[in-house]
Amino acid sequence: MIDYAIPAFLPFFVAAAIALIIPHKFRFALILVPIVNGILLYTSGLNTANISWQLHNFDIQIMDVDKLSLMFAYLFHIACAICLIYAMHLKDKLQLVSGLTYAGSAIGAVFSGDFITLFIFWELLAVTSAFLIFARKTTAAQNAGIRYLIIQILSGVALLIAAIMHFNDIGSYDIDFVGLGTTASYLFLFAFGVKAAFPFLHTWLTDAYPEATPVGTVFLSAFTTKVAIYMLARTFPGEDLLVYIGAAMTCFPIFYAVIENDLRKVLAYSLINQLGFMVCGIGIGTALALNGAVAHAFNDVIFKGLLFMTMGAVLTRVGHVNGSDLGGLYKTMPKTTVFCIVGAASISAFPLFSGFISKSMVMAAMIEAGHEYLWLMLLFASAGVFHHAGIKIPFFAFFAHDSGMRPKEAPTNMLIAMGIASGLCIAFGSYPWLVYHLLPWDNVYQPYDVTHVLTQLQLLFFSALAFVWLNKQGLYPPELRSVNLDSEWLYRKVLPATGGVLHNAMAFSLHMSKRTFLLFKSLVPKMHINEGANAATLTYRMVIGFVILAVIAFITEIM
Repeated sequence: MIDYAIPAFLPFFVAAAIALIIPHKFRFALILVPIVNGILLYTSGLNTANISWQLHNFDIQIMDVDKLSLMFAYLFHIACAICLIYAMHLKDKLQLVSGLTYAGSAIGAVFSGDFITLFIFWELLAVTSAFLIFARKTTAAQNAGIRYLIIQILSGVALLIAAIMHFNDIGSYDIDFVGLGTTASYLFLFAFGVKAAFPFLHTWLTDAYPEATPVGTVFLSAFTTKVAIYMLARTFPGEDLLVYIGAAMTCFPIFYAVIENDLRKVLAYSLINQLGFMVCGIGIGTALALNGAVAHAFNDVIFKGLLFMTMGAVLTRVGHVNGSDLGGLYKTMPKTTVFCIVGAASISAFPLFSGFISKSMVMAAMIEAGHEYLWLMLLFASAGVFHHAGIKIPFFAFFAHDSGMRPKEAPTNMLIAMGIASGLCIAFGSYPWLVYHLLPWDNVYQPYDVTHVLTQLQLLFFSALAFVWLNKQGLYPPELRSVNLDSEWLYRKVLPATGGVLHNAMAFSLHMSKRTFLLFKSLVPKMHINEGANAATLTYRMVIGFVILAVIAFITEIM
């Protein structure tokens, strides 16, 4: 074994600084950073050195290594390498610098051993990722980026307050099992839930991801939400509430995804659906369920990234990804079409593709835990994801009606990145041990038995039959140029309107206070009330005024 004794995030920050000055023709060398660093980390494994600093009376742990943190670190190195290959055609330094610091922040977050260190990387995740949205340089992207940044910073503030309260409760900042029961624990759950896109806290994802650059969305899909899943697995395993939250997450995005026209937004809703399976596994809390949640996070980064890459290629060549205006692209983008189908098969959990070996673990754990009705919800969600991501994305983008567009095939570096991701999807699905041997909890699971395979194939084939029948009958929701309202309407419309009502109420209150003030002054002329009086004096005099009014009212009543 090779000893690894430097902070794993540091090479990424150094590479980001180099990306600012290195000529464009040499930027391919940046790919070596996640590859070499990942190999060193893998060969070192659990022998990787724990690194901590003493800051006043606090022990700051910037490298706290175990099997769970290592698995996510391996994943983030793979994802960063693929993203950098996908981005090699760019001349935009902003996206490369942001992407590298973003990836480094994610790696720093999963190796954080205390909440103070986590908070630093948590906020770095927010700031660095926002520039991947701003980099698109459209008005919609700028507005979405601002909203994204506000919500992400809010999550960080909640995390910091929770950490301080948690320290007051137990006297330690160390990251360990928290569980629900204290005010701090619910604040932690809120902070992690924002980044994990819990219901009603999810709209930043569907708002911002479709507005990011083609490269930016691929980066975004890999890190933020998976860091949140890591933290939930670390601090809230076995919390029953998460099972119900996760089940809701698997189901509600389906209805939005089916009617959404923007195909990158469809994938954003699909991402929430997949996060739901992970949250369910964490909530169940058994070794099988936790391994399933972590394995699905590992696979999701690859196959969801692949789908975002294919839509990014379409966006690069066509200029939009509206399903109503696409179709027939397979004629001039055949390689991208094939890669999209591989991603669709993976997210749909076809046997021999990566989604099958992890999603079935969560489904099996749900049955073992006795949640039969929730298992039915996951079954419905599995059919739904096949409809909107497994069929809708490739069908409306590359087939359906012929739009008449004949764009060029995706750039070579994009094809290479998509090819690598496709190969990993097939390899992980065909050889599950490639993922299973990295799993943190000891558990023996065999995905390829008759029950699992037949159940999944029946589900997928009947879902496909339903899609074909609904489409032929004209009952399947058509792709329309429209804007679909989500719960974000609450903070875009209701909150400003509520703020206006409160502002008017406060103005009215101030007006009435002024009139009351003048009334008191007329009733108690000898008190000489003036604007310079302090709060205690004013309070005293107001009480005297109320007493006088009460006396007058009493006298009037008895007369």
